[in-house]
Amino acid sequence: MPHAPAIRAPGSAPHQDVRTRWIWLAGWPVTAVFVLSNAATPLYVLWQRDIGFSKGTLTVVFAFYIVGLLGSLLVSGVLSDRLGRRPVLLPALALALVACGVFATAGTVTALIVARLLTGIAVGATVSAGMAAVTDVAGPHRRRLAALLASSAMVFGAGLGPLLSGVLSETLPAPAVTVFAVEAVLLATAVLVVMRMPLPRSGTAGRTSGTAARTTSTAARTWIRVPGVPRGSAMRLVLGIAVFAPGITATSFVLSLGPSLLSGLLGTGNRAIAGGLAFLMFAAATGVQFAVQRLRRRTVLLAGAAATAAAMAALVAAVHGGSVAALAASAALAGAGQGMGQLGGLSLLNSAVPPGRLAEANAAFNIGGYVPAGLLPVTAGYLSDAVGLTTGATLFAAVLAALAAAGALIVLAGRRHAGDQPR
Repeated sequence: MPHAPAIRAPGSAPHQDVRTRWIWLAGWPVTAVFVLSNAATPLYVLWQRDIGFSKGTLTVVFAFYIVGLLGSLLVSGVLSDRLGRRPVLLPALALALVACGVFATAGTVTALIVARLLTGIAVGATVSAGMAAVTDVAGPHRRRLAALLASSAMVFGAGLGPLLSGVLSETLPAPAVTVFAVEAVLLATAVLVVMRMPLPRSGTAGRTSGTAARTTSTAARTWIRVPGVPRGSAMRLVLGIAVFAPGITATSFVLSLGPSLLSGLLGTGNRAIAGGLAFLMFAAATGVQFAVQRLRRRTVLLAGAAATAAAMAALVAAVHGGSVAALAASAALAGAGQGMGQLGGLSLLNSAVPPGRLAEANAAFNIGGYVPAGLLPVTAGYLSDAVGLTTGATLFAAVLAALAAAGALIVLAGRRHAGDQPR
């Protein structure tokens, strides 16, 4: 009589094919939460019409997402490394579900701010614990694949959110309720994935030995602190942030003010078009990572900086020439810049940071990117209210192009740390 196949516990070592499947599935919670992060983008024009608020207020609503995210990153990376990935991911998904309910019923700016704040907290926990979970599931011999899949899961979700939101809100009744009900279903499936994911036992994900353990001992004494990386990895963190920060700031600008630019260029508030623009941006961010995955890390980072600078040139052409094609090119290039900066930075950290500090390192990396991504678009939004969208966007583009160029110079100066070999 044949034996029944053995049933493996979530924490045990699965067969090779099962583990490969779980490497891909491990990215789904990241994708689901990032769908929520940008699902509101096409609806802002609708809320502006119904509630009534300025472009500056719109960027403040967007910035509260950054506030929640940064606050979460100060805690979630350390908690994830010390308690395990699952105890951080499940509360994050619960908060994301609450945010869906607030978004679906929002009738005031305050409600939108609360929803964005909760979303930011959920994203902060997911971007540190969730992306580290992908690496944990992949194991030490597949860290390059883990960096690619974790980064791609993030940007794919960020692009899928506004596309789904735009299409659903234009074709079905009760736009906000419909969009966030669908997102709640996606988040519920992510909860199921997290509960069954073959992760190390709580508190063991970060265990190391010898030198690595001594490196983490001092950092493990406090629970709430500015995240960092082990000694010797700081330059890798700087190189990644130097390119990732301008890239994600460019995509943040398109997300917050892209619908307003479309309204000015096209004279339309069509939410499907606004969602399609955001999807194009993050589709570029996803695709470019698979295209460049075998290039040298330094080459990937330099290409990311160049893409961001080119995106800003296209943005200036779009607002001065009234060109929707140039705006679409700007969005695609901005996505490529973020994608390559993100992939290059994460792969640098994955190659050097021990598992016991990886979630914290991810948190530090994202803080470095999201601080300017929160500040600069808000400044551009209020500036646009004061001097006009064309002038405000032009000044923003000039500043960000300069930051991208500075990032490229930093990568060139840090050649030894960037890794002069293929990823």
